[in-house]
Amino acid sequence: MSYGRPTVERRQLGLMLKKLREHKGVSQNDAACEIGRKQTRISRAELGVGSLAPEELAKLLDFYGVAQDERATALALGTQARKRQRGRTYTDQLPRSFERLADLQADAKAIGFYETGIVPGLAQSPDYARAVISAFDGVWWETSMQEVESRLAFRLGQQRRVLEADEPKDISFVLTETALDQVVGSVAVLRGQILHLLQLSERPNVVVRVLPSSTPRNPLLGGGLITLDFGTAAPRIVFVPVLYGPSTYHDQESDTAPMFRAFEAAEKLVLPAESSRTLLIDKLKELGS
Repeated sequence: MSYGRPTVERRQLGLMLKKLREHKGVSQNDAACEIGRKQTRISRAELGVGSLAPEELAKLLDFYGVAQDERATALALGTQARKRQRGRTYTDQLPRSFERLADLQADAKAIGFYETGIVPGLAQSPDYARAVISAFDGVWWETSMQEVESRLAFRLGQQRRVLEADEPKDISFVLTETALDQVVGSVAVLRGQILHLLQLSERPNVVVRVLPSSTPRNPLLGGGLITLDFGTAAPRIVFVPVLYGPSTYHDQESDTAPMFRAFEAAEKLVLPAESSRTLLIDKLKELGS
């Protein structure tokens, strides 16, 4: 096994292997014995600081009983983890990339969300999330209610996974005021979304603040990002979402440092928590009962 810094690919593969092992209901020692190695080899692979040899990874996937599509993705991640060159960003072009982002969110200790004109997925009410996903149906994929329901169930499950984690995460939502004015689904859906944000802001580890449209020097104007801080466990990561196609991860400090600074700068421009709450209530009143 080669050792190195926990790059995005190594972390994604490690979290994927951990989830597969736990689903199988076996220990790291059981997995290590299956491939004829020590437990530390599995531990380092799951932590993203080591990459397994191709034959080891294949044997491990056999042991976990991994299905064909998921197996192909894991093997491709393993190849990328071994080839990653220092200084490159990483674009996840493998199937079901949203699941690997979800794993990283679940593993982070602190997460920051900023998107322009829309409420971030982790803060969406069920009706709002359904309206957003339904708007994509028949456009970004063939019309399929099953696909809509599957994506909705995943999003709501991910909310529970992150917001109700055994170890509470520090979560900061920076909402643009335009997101509170944009009707998604219907006025009733938007009203319910604002109520959901008010309830979300009552959680002790969650901060919901609004960036007014009148703010003249927004360093994130027109963009969107998710900051992921893992404490001392791994380098920070920034995920840059796009409307369609593969999104980009940054895990080099030369990239993540200015991106974290930009998010922190935006946080300094938002209304304080109580003022943001007042604005949410005022928006609610404007929408009527």
